[in-house]
Amino acid sequence: MSVVLAGARLAGSDSHVDVTVRDGVITSVRPVGSSADRDVEHLPVDGRWLIPGLWDQHVHFTQWAQTARRLDVSGAASAAECAELVRSRARADPGSDVLVGFGFHDARWPDLPTRELLDAAAGDRPVVLIAGDLHCSWLNSAAMARFAPGTEGALLREDASFALTSALTPTDVTTLDHWAADAAQRAAERGVVGIVDLEYGWSLETWTRRITAGLQSLRVEFGVYRDRLDDAAALGLRTGGVIDGTGGLLSMGPFKVISDGSLNTRTALCRHPYPDGGHGVANLTPAELLADLRFAVANGIEPAVHAIGDEANRRALDAFAAVGARGRIEHAQLIDPADIPRFAELGVTASVQPEHAMDDRDVADRLWAGRTHDAFPLADLLSSGARFAFGSDAPVAPLDPWAAIASAVGRTRDGREPWHPEQRISVSAALDASTRSRVAVTEPADLALVERDPFGATVDELRAMPVSATLLAGRFTHSTL
Repeated sequence: MSVVLAGARLAGSDSHVDVTVRDGVITSVRPVGSSADRDVEHLPVDGRWLIPGLWDQHVHFTQWAQTARRLDVSGAASAAECAELVRSRARADPGSDVLVGFGFHDARWPDLPTRELLDAAAGDRPVVLIAGDLHCSWLNSAAMARFAPGTEGALLREDASFALTSALTPTDVTTLDHWAADAAQRAAERGVVGIVDLEYGWSLETWTRRITAGLQSLRVEFGVYRDRLDDAAALGLRTGGVIDGTGGLLSMGPFKVISDGSLNTRTALCRHPYPDGGHGVANLTPAELLADLRFAVANGIEPAVHAIGDEANRRALDAFAAVGARGRIEHAQLIDPADIPRFAELGVTASVQPEHAMDDRDVADRLWAGRTHDAFPLADLLSSGARFAFGSDAPVAPLDPWAAIASAVGRTRDGREPWHPEQRISVSAALDASTRSRVAVTEPADLALVERDPFGATVDELRAMPVSATLLAGRFTHSTL
C-alpha cells in the first residue's frame, strides 16, 4: 500500500507535513503541499498528530484475551465482598463449569480469603479466582479437589498458581483465537503495533497459527520459559529471529525467568522484612539463575529476568554482570539506590510497567513502609542513563500504552495526589519507552494518528488519548478517518 498522509503534524510541533508511505516504509517527510509523490493517493489527516506506533513490551496475551470473559473482582474491598461477587455470578449463571474470576488484591483486604467463604458462595461448583498480579489464586474446596488435591488452605502461589492459570485456558483453539483477534483489534485501536508476549507455555505454534489465519494487526515477539528453553535452543530460535511463513510479523523474543514473586502476594524478594517478618521468595538460587542466563546467552536468546523486590533486582544484576551480557529486568519495582546505576553500566533494560505504581501505591505504602522512595524509581533510572521498555503486564494492567505513559508522566490516577512526584519523567522519555521507531525516512511505517499533541496534553488527556488511525507496515489496522 502507498499513501501520502497529507497535512499531519509531528508530536511537539505545529508545522504541517506530508508523509509518504511506500511498501511499508516512510519514504519522505516534506512540508505540506511540497510532496513530489503525485502518483500516490493523498489522504488528508487534517492536522492530526503523527507518532510512531506504540509497543506493549510485556503482556500475557492469551490471559488478556480471556479476561473480558471472566468475573471481574478487581473492585472488591474485602474477601467477603469478593465472595459476594462470586455468589451473584453463580446465581445469574448457574452451571457446573469452573467459575473463574480475575483481579483480586488480598493485600488490601482487612479479612482473609478462605475456602469457606467461596464454598458458601458457590457450593459444590469449582471456583478459581486469579489475583490481579497473576502470582496467586484463591480456590474453594471443589476447585482444590480438582486442581490441587491435598493442598492445605485456600491459596495457591507462584508456580502452583501459574500452572493452574495455564490449565484454565480453553482447549478450543478456534474460540481462543477469536478472542485473541478481538484483543488484537482493541490494541490497534489504542495505537499499538507490537507486543512482547510473555504468555506461559509454548507460543510458537499458537502465534504462527493466528497470523497465518489472518491476525495481521500486531508484530509479536514471543518469549520462552525455563521448561522450554532447551526446545527453543534445539530449534535454533534466536532473539530477534523472524519466523518463516508469518510475513515478518512473528519473531523470537526473550527467555523469561521468574526470580521472585510479587508485592501483593508478599513474595517479592526484599532485603528488609515485610510486616509479617518474611522477606519473600527466591524461585531460583543465584547459581541456578546464573546457569540459566549463561545457557540462554550462549544460544542467542536474550534473558528477561522478572525481579520485583530490591534483593531480587540485585541478584539479577549480579547475574548479568557475571555473564557479561545484556538483557532485561522485568518490573524492577523496588531498587536499592546503589543498584540504579548498574542498569546503564551493564546495558540492562528496565522493562517496567508504570501503571503498576498506581495500582500498588497503597499496598506499597503498607508493605514497603519507609522505602517507597525506592519504588518505581523511573526518574532516577532515567537520569542514570538506563534504557526503558514500557509495558502493561496485561492482564495485570490493561493493554494500553497510554495508561503507562500517563502514569509515568504524572504518577497519579483517579484524581489522587501524585505518588512520589519526584519520580515523574517527561512525555518524550515515556514515548521513547513505548515505541521502537521514528517518523523519519527509511523507518518502518508503523504509525499512529492521534487527536491531541502528546507534548501539550494533560495527564488525564494522555490516559484517554483518542487514536484516529493505526498503521502497521503502511497498512491501516484501525481508522476512523
